[in-house]
Amino acid sequence: MPARVHTTFMVEPRNADGAPFAWSDYRSWGNDERWEIIGGEPYAMSASPTSRHQRILHKLDCLLEAYFTDRKCEIYPAPMDLKLSETDVVQPDLFVICDPKQNKGTHFEGPPSLVIEILSPSSTLHDRGRKLELYARSEVPEVWLATPYPSCVEVYRLDGASYRLVQLFEKKDSLESASFPNLQIDLGAVFDFPIDPGEEIQLIKEGRPAYAASR
Repeated sequence: MPARVHTTFMVEPRNADGAPFAWSDYRSWGNDERWEIIGGEPYAMSASPTSRHQRILHKLDCLLEAYFTDRKCEIYPAPMDLKLSETDVVQPDLFVICDPKQNKGTHFEGPPSLVIEILSPSSTLHDRGRKLELYARSEVPEVWLATPYPSCVEVYRLDGASYRLVQLFEKKDSLESASFPNLQIDLGAVFDFPIDPGEEIQLIKEGRPAYAASR
């Protein structure tokens, strides 16, 4: 198993000739630690996510489960292996599968119809950089990036070889999917956690300044 590293750092390849890690290596590492491999490079995931992260994941899971009930698609929360290639294996926070043939029992293969990542300070660059690029290469049609605080969800739609930001939804908004008709999420119900002391943000002031009133 690779040496323990943080999510944002990679370890050296296994072999002196630079051979990448592959699915067979990944499956041999056991379950005592969580890993992802992207482009054959291993990345260690946080041992324990925050309670806020898990609360958001649970709320999204429940709301999406209600939408997909009696539909052909199913939603899966982490930890669940998603194999996108022999050298790309990740565990998104949530993903939606609409093709039952992708279910291999122990994991899923191929691009999901929707991926949701809940960002944290330790994973933001990893999720926005490596993983978003991987999802684009793998032709995942839609990705949501949820930021716990300031609370918002960015909805991205695949446009050619890269993602296009469809809309940024705030806590006061009802999120709408770019792919699934009538899928709406009340973000007030998702981000209903209290704000910790010192965490308040200064909102941008809108309107015209007094000195500009005559213009």
